[in-house]
Amino acid sequence: MRIWCCLCFGEEEEDKKGPMREGILGNESEAKTEDMENDESDGFLLGFSLGSLDELHPQVADTGRDHDDREGADTRAGSGFAFMVGSSRGFDQLASTSSHGVMDVNLSLGLGEEPLSSPAAPDREECDRDSHNKRPKVHSFSLDWECHYAAAASADTDYATNECSFKNEALYLSPFSSDGVDENCLDSNGGKIDGDDCDTSKMEDLEVQMDLTDDLLHMVFSFLNHVDLCRAAMVCRQWRTASAHEDFWRFLNFESRAISIQQFEDMCRRYPNATEVNIYGAPAIHSLVMKAVSSLRNLESLTLGKGQLGETFFQGLTDCQLLKSLVINDATLGNGIQEIPIYHDRLRRLQIMKCRVLRISVRCPQLETLSLKRSSMAHAALNCPLLCDLDIASCHKFTDAAIRAAATSCPMLESLDMSNCSCVSDETLREIALTCNNLHVLNASYCPNISLESVRLPMLTVLMLHSCEGITSASMAAIAYSSMLEVLELDNCSLLASVSLDLPRLQNIRLVHCRKFVDLNLQSAQLSSITVSNCPSLQRINISSNSLQKLVLQKQESLTTLTLQCRCLQEIDLADCESLTNSICEVFSDGGGCPMLKSLVLDNCESLTAVRFCNTSLVSLSLAGCRAVTSLELSCPFLGKVSLDGCDHLERASFLPVGLQSLNLGICPKLSTLHIDAPCMVLLELKGCGVLSEASINCPLLTSLDASFCSQLKDDCLSATAVSCPLIESLILMSCPSIGPDGLFSLRWLPHLTSLDLSYTFLINLRPVFESCLQLKVLKLQACKYLVDSSLEPLYKQGALPALCELDLSYGTLCQSAIEELLACCTHLTHVSLNGCANMHDLNWGFGGDQISEFPSICGSCDFSSQDNVPLSTEHPNRLLQTLNCVGCPNIKKVHIPPAARCLHLSSLNLSLSSNLKEVDVDCSNLCFLNLSNCCSLEILKLRCPKLSSLFLQSCNVDEITVEAAVSQCNMLETLDVRFCAKICPVRIGRLRAACPSLRRIFSSLSPT
Repeated sequence: MRIWCCLCFGEEEEDKKGPMREGILGNESEAKTEDMENDESDGFLLGFSLGSLDELHPQVADTGRDHDDREGADTRAGSGFAFMVGSSRGFDQLASTSSHGVMDVNLSLGLGEEPLSSPAAPDREECDRDSHNKRPKVHSFSLDWECHYAAAASADTDYATNECSFKNEALYLSPFSSDGVDENCLDSNGGKIDGDDCDTSKMEDLEVQMDLTDDLLHMVFSFLNHVDLCRAAMVCRQWRTASAHEDFWRFLNFESRAISIQQFEDMCRRYPNATEVNIYGAPAIHSLVMKAVSSLRNLESLTLGKGQLGETFFQGLTDCQLLKSLVINDATLGNGIQEIPIYHDRLRRLQIMKCRVLRISVRCPQLETLSLKRSSMAHAALNCPLLCDLDIASCHKFTDAAIRAAATSCPMLESLDMSNCSCVSDETLREIALTCNNLHVLNASYCPNISLESVRLPMLTVLMLHSCEGITSASMAAIAYSSMLEVLELDNCSLLASVSLDLPRLQNIRLVHCRKFVDLNLQSAQLSSITVSNCPSLQRINISSNSLQKLVLQKQESLTTLTLQCRCLQEIDLADCESLTNSICEVFSDGGGCPMLKSLVLDNCESLTAVRFCNTSLVSLSLAGCRAVTSLELSCPFLGKVSLDGCDHLERASFLPVGLQSLNLGICPKLSTLHIDAPCMVLLELKGCGVLSEASINCPLLTSLDASFCSQLKDDCLSATAVSCPLIESLILMSCPSIGPDGLFSLRWLPHLTSLDLSYTFLINLRPVFESCLQLKVLKLQACKYLVDSSLEPLYKQGALPALCELDLSYGTLCQSAIEELLACCTHLTHVSLNGCANMHDLNWGFGGDQISEFPSICGSCDFSSQDNVPLSTEHPNRLLQTLNCVGCPNIKKVHIPPAARCLHLSSLNLSLSSNLKEVDVDCSNLCFLNLSNCCSLEILKLRCPKLSSLFLQSCNVDEITVEAAVSQCNMLETLDVRFCAKICPVRIGRLRAACPSLRRIFSSLSPT
């Protein structure tokens, strides 16, 4: 066959395909009548709702109406728009509405043909095939945006198809306008091309052949549901025939669909071999199901509901000799007050749920599963000798005698669900236990009258007793006889006080919301899951199991005693067990019954005071929120994680040995004694341990130590740590006033030390640092008030610390001259912070008169106006400075950084909060970030920074003319912040954008008046 994309034909094909062309385009021709005669006579309307008529394209709706008027087509009223696939004009409508994808479709499914019994399709005319390859031909159009193709969709159009030339040989589908298109092709200039002038030979060159065999289509269509099959049927005749194959329609699913009796009858006639039918929620289910019973002799599964079923249906079930499954849900059986008989010799599964009926009688010798759940019947007479599974849950009208009669009539019963049957008694359970020797699963939840005290169920494997008020500790003696029991659920048994069971096969037990439950004693080698929750009176637990791997006992406020013999137990969670005492530590130490324990959670166990664990398998320990713990001793060589958050009363801690890689004890402000032996530890944080006076740290792999605010830490402790931890690279001793020269000299044992923080200390002399830390790269000396001007002279006069890159002298007392000498001579520094230096006045690296001002050097001041005219770069090497921070320097008035300062690497300059700064003149080729926020005295701003991207002038007093002139020299500026700048009018922000076209973001908080 041929598949024509967009229904366009070449001139050569018109002669061969005249009849088919006219049939597709809706012409009144003889060929159309011959091709579509059977389709329209046998076609029927199937109401698969795919959308609504209102959502159809107006042109399609008009076209359909025009064709109906001209041809007099008979379209039956369905649930949506009647789209006849049997009528080929549907392809025209599909072509013009395919982009919408929404319509109500009533399909004949191609149904002039009878269903196929094999994947092979019937023979077609030779004109539908390639004469050489016997394959369907696909004609495609080139997608050339300079050449448009269209076909009229109106009934008044003669549907003449025109072709135009193609500029390339790539095959694409030509785009169409959804609003209708011209009848003729358009040339590259937008003009129309006459159809006679188009070159049909080029159309032949674009003809491609695709293998769309019936076997391939059958395989692809097997993955589609019914709605998709109906959509596929609209593509072409071959697809229509393939989609109608009976293999795809074995299951007739009309659930919640408004299908008429005639439509359903047609489907049953067309697919007599269907094996499954679902008409749940369909209208007139009795009439529909009677059609199914009478027409479908191979029916195996039937689902229906939401309606009324007459007695004749149940009488006619015997006609469906192959029926195996019957599901009736939410229906009225008969007139609701009569007995309904259900007799069938081969039925295996029967569900009558939420049905309204007085009484039923079931006689099905092959029945295995029966569910009467939530039905209103008062009695059920069962004659089902092979019944294994019976569900009568929530049958509130069932009496105790009715339940007994129904269950005892099924001697092969294996599973019984009678939950929410409030009338059931222990006597009924005894009768069931005597009759049903194979009963394995029993659900008696919400049965308040049972206690099980005299019931013996030896073959039971699953027992569910949720909310059974009669279950007490005496009931456990009866349950103990169920030696095969694997699952036991006792949730909400409010009178249950204790459980003591020795069941060798018990695997799962649940005890949730048992208010009076006090004691749990379980002995089971196969026990693998225990759920105990919200039992506020539980005090004692004794568990012995060889299979239990995880135990969760959260929020057991009264639990005081826990005994475990679980050799496979790996995870224990006892969070919020507030009554646990120190004796619990013996349970989790070696020899305590949990040899494979790896994770232990004791969060918020507020009765613990002294914790001591010696466990060779423990990997993770959490003591978060244990505020009463004052002593901690851990000897766990594989312990890799410990949490001590909230242990703010911990005074003594010993980790000998542990496998920790990192440890944070900064949350233990009362810690005074610390002993650590951790061969793998690389990070130790003692920040805030203000009373720590004795510390023994043996961590040979330690690289980072933070001892900030350890005010009692002495020189001898620092010296011992330096010897035992030679790999330390970062050392923070901020606010450690007890550290003196002896401790700093011991840093020579740290050859890898690169970062040292001595901020807020009382140091006077830095000579121990200069002599001991030769590899130092970062030195922080914030607020070292006792350092004198000469303390840093070894840096810029003697070349100390040659690797130093970052220096922080913020909030210090160094004078202006010392700072200038440092900046001038230490050209290897990359990051310098001088925040809050009150003695710093100006940052002037500019010119004086016609000569360069004097720069300090190692040998004193240098005269840059030498008569030798030595190049500047020789006398003053380029600075490596990248970041300079001078935040909050109140006495800085002028900042001048010209090219002569050689700050070729300076990228960030922060002068914010310098309230007296008046003039800024910066000429730096690589400066990217400049912050002058809150410099309220700023008046002069000169910038020659071609790479500047961010400029912050928040709360500055500078005027807009000055800012405009400054940003005009910054060709890469993207962000400008002028919020709270009183002299900058918001209406003139556009001038700033004009001065600097690269600006992307301007922040201004003022609104125009």
